[in-house]
Amino acid sequence: MSEQVRDPVGTVVADEEEETPGPPDPGSGILRVFGRQLKRFRLRAGLERAEVGSRTGYSPSTIASYEQGRRVPPPRFIDVADELLDAGGVLLEMKDEVARAQFPAFFRDAARLEAEAVELHVYDTHVVNGLLQTEDYARAVFTMRRPLLDEATIEERVTARLRRQEIFSRWPAPLMSFVIEEAVLRRPIGGAEVHRGQLEQILLTGQHRNVEIQVMPTRREDHAGLAGPFTLIETRSGQRIAYAEVQKSSSLYTDRAPVRDLEAQYGIIRAQALTPGESTAFVEGLLGEL
Repeated sequence: MSEQVRDPVGTVVADEEEETPGPPDPGSGILRVFGRQLKRFRLRAGLERAEVGSRTGYSPSTIASYEQGRRVPPPRFIDVADELLDAGGVLLEMKDEVARAQFPAFFRDAARLEAEAVELHVYDTHVVNGLLQTEDYARAVFTMRRPLLDEATIEERVTARLRRQEIFSRWPAPLMSFVIEEAVLRRPIGGAEVHRGQLEQILLTGQHRNVEIQVMPTRREDHAGLAGPFTLIETRSGQRIAYAEVQKSSSLYTDRAPVRDLEAQYGIIRAQALTPGESTAFVEGLLGEL
């Protein structure tokens, strides 16, 4: 059995959406800390929740939820609140950690590593990877989740997913590659217009000089990726990590043996897929069919 990452990376196997009792949500701690600090600065400024709400564009009940650590405040609120309450950057310093609390618990460690990666290589089998998703596609994915997510959680997840895409504007730019199963590109999640927009987004993203996107044809007789999707990450320090996810469980691997196996597997998958140029033509062909 391959070893999974513990501290400091951690392996989380329970999503906060689980209905059965379990360990505390790791994301709730930073939300409680942020909430206490927000309340402390509000009281120091002599402001009521209603006044903070009116000056930041949120209702008093929403401000209460932020202070009680029950909801994830968006980055824009944190920016405005830090200045309004003269917090001296204390709230701003927590912005990245607060943002990660929007992710399902099982993905938070991977999201942190992803944001700092110098290389990222992804194989997807069910849906378009979150880094490539449009807002409409992401919302459709979260809306059709079962058990159902409430509207506030859906919006939080969409915001968090789009925030991940800031990786494309980073410099130095990380080297990134994606291999996507043909069936994923043919699945019209969200309807025809959302499907069209998603295919167009893939073509646009593939134009980045540091990004290569390939399609794995369904008719391939030999296929090295039948064990499921995974992501390969290389950190600034040169550490190579593999991430695999299924249902509400996930694993981060740092032991060289399992990571090497997945690296070899990914190399074969890329060799079996269409080339980036062929893949671009394939996606353009799908668009022509819509």
